[in-house]
Amino acid sequence: MLAGACAIFAGVVGVALYALKRQRGGRDFSVRRVLIGWGLVFPIITMAALMVFALVGGERLLGRLSDGDEPIHVSVRQWSWTADYPGGERSTNVVHVPAGQHFTIALTSEDVIHSFWVPRLGGKMDAIPGKTNLIRLRADEPGVYHGICAEYCGIGHALMPFEVHAHAADTYAAALAANTEPVGLDEPVLRQRDPPAAGLIERWTDYLREWIGGR
Repeated sequence: MLAGACAIFAGVVGVALYALKRQRGGRDFSVRRVLIGWGLVFPIITMAALMVFALVGGERLLGRLSDGDEPIHVSVRQWSWTADYPGGERSTNVVHVPAGQHFTIALTSEDVIHSFWVPRLGGKMDAIPGKTNLIRLRADEPGVYHGICAEYCGIGHALMPFEVHAHAADTYAAALAANTEPVGLDEPVLRQRDPPAAGLIERWTDYLREWIGGR
């Protein structure tokens, strides 16, 4: 998408510079050519290519379970996330996944519509009451990936971030067993959570490091 946007921007700037050059040369500038070529043909081709790319990429995100494949069940409610694993483990507001391989999240909601989004993993999927949606993601490297609810769901919406902890494949089972937590909150969730901006600097530092490292 970024490459397509840059191509469109370069095309617009190029046409503007070309128009200036033609005017300075004292020659007529073909408005018809610009309207047809850059106003119709170029946008249609570019947008069609981006649409195909988006549809193919979106199709890859849809989880499809094969025989013997068990997803991680994530149930969301106001204002927390609960992850249940195939082995019976459970965690709250943290989802433990294996690094370096695809995993499937089965999403559902206990009250209103929420949205599961981990920006660094690239996928977003709604959690809808009475329905289970599957999303297929992959964390290339071990680490902590910050997630948010991307659908406004009430007064505590800003106070329900979660984390995805990706573990190396050979340590995943041990890490999952060690981090299993009982579900049961003694006080309202809103009192337990940090302010919404508490981890903002840390998250943007992670994004900046990832961006610089990928250059």
